[in-house]
Amino acid sequence: AMEKSYKSMFLLLVAISCALAKDAGKKETKETTAKPKLPQTLSRGWGDQLIWTQTYEEALFRSKHSNKPLMIIHHLDDCPHSQALKKVFAEHKDIQKLAEKFILLNLVYETTDKNLSPDGQYVPRILFIDPSLTVRADITGRYSNRLYAYEPSDTSLLYSNMQKALKLLKTEL
Repeated sequence: AMEKSYKSMFLLLVAISCALAKDAGKKETKETTAKPKLPQTLSRGWGDQLIWTQTYEEALFRSKHSNKPLMIIHHLDDCPHSQALKKVFAEHKDIQKLAEKFILLNLVYETTDKNLSPDGQYVPRILFIDPSLTVRADITGRYSNRLYAYEPSDTSLLYSNMQKALKLLKTEL
C-alpha cells in the first residue's frame, strides 16, 4: 500500500510539473509577442510600412488583378548606389505615400525575364509595368545609357514618373 501511494504521489508530481512547464511556455510567448515587431523583410529597407510582393510572378498577378501598376526596383545590398537610392526612397514621404498605389517588388537578384532588363542588367534600376503586363518603356530616368537608372538626386524625377505611371493607367485602360 505504501509503494502504491509513493507511485501515485510521484505521478501527481510529474503531472503538476508538466502543467507548470506548459504554463511557463505560454507566459514566454505572451512576452515575446509584445516586443516590437521587426520590419518586414520583403521591404529590404525601401519602406517597411509598404506592402511588398515576394516574387515577380506574384507581383504580375497582383498588378493584373488589382489593376494597379507594378513598380520593380532592382538593387544590390553591396552596391553603394543602391544603398544611397534606398535611403532617399525610404525617407521621402511623398514617394512612400504614392508607392501605396503600386504593387511593389524589389529584387536583389536578376530575373531571367528579358523584359526586366531592356537595356542591360545594372543596379539600381526601376521599371514600371502596367496591369496589361507591359513594361513602360516610356517612363525612364534621365540617363540615355541606363534608361531606368535613378540616383538619389533624381527623387523628384522618380516621383513624377510614379505619378505618370498612375496617370497613364487611368487614360489608357
